[in-house]
Amino acid sequence: MNQIYLQGLFLVMAMMTILWIISIFIKNVSIVDLFWGVGFVITDGWYLIATETFSYRNILFFVLVTVWGLRLSVYLALRNIGKGEDFRYREFRKNYGERNYWWISFFQTFLLQGVLMWLISITLWGANQPMDDLRLNFADYLGLLVWITGFIFEAGGDYQLAKFKKDKSNKGKVLNSGLWRFTRHPNYFGDAAIWWGYGIICIGAGHYWYTAGSILMTLLIIKVSGVALLEKTLKIQKPEYQEYMHKTSSFLPWFPKSQKL
Repeated sequence: MNQIYLQGLFLVMAMMTILWIISIFIKNVSIVDLFWGVGFVITDGWYLIATETFSYRNILFFVLVTVWGLRLSVYLALRNIGKGEDFRYREFRKNYGERNYWWISFFQTFLLQGVLMWLISITLWGANQPMDDLRLNFADYLGLLVWITGFIFEAGGDYQLAKFKKDKSNKGKVLNSGLWRFTRHPNYFGDAAIWWGYGIICIGAGHYWYTAGSILMTLLIIKVSGVALLEKTLKIQKPEYQEYMHKTSSFLPWFPKSQKL
């Protein structure tokens, strides 16, 4: 295993340990979610500096990761700060007990997310590895196009949802306009597309199997922490969601099914 990539593990775990200590004092584990985007920015910055290959590809790649990571963290911070600990962590705290959760949270949340962040970052490491031809190629431009598409869906979906929720008359209703007309999860689709943009650039750098990070991120979004988990909750909370599910693509954007007369 490459030494620089392995050092990335120690960097990530150091950051997660510091976050964990802060969470003990403020009694709020939710800060780990706000750090998800920033953590990748710092990790990619480390790979860029450690390889000492400041090519157009590496610099472009760092800019893309920075724009994505900072936007995500700022968005989550604006949405969550001041609203207390996320309900998932409150449930864990209740189940395990206040006296035990402080140390359990390190293994259950911070260590787990740290390891996942490091494993996923192998795509970032692959894109930053030096190669003989440092010029941008077709795969780099294709990856940039996929990234832009993903960013429009992720940022646009988040903006439309925030605007929808801001209107109190929409409480209990289902957002089915804008980007949400073509996919039930434009923000999650966008996130996956962004990571496939990274993966394609990684291929452009000549490192194919390092796209495993993009694959892992996509699986997490669809099967674990994103689509599957959210839909399970929405089907219970919003009766209209069943009809929305019938008409609208679950993940990949597509035209909604027409209503039968």
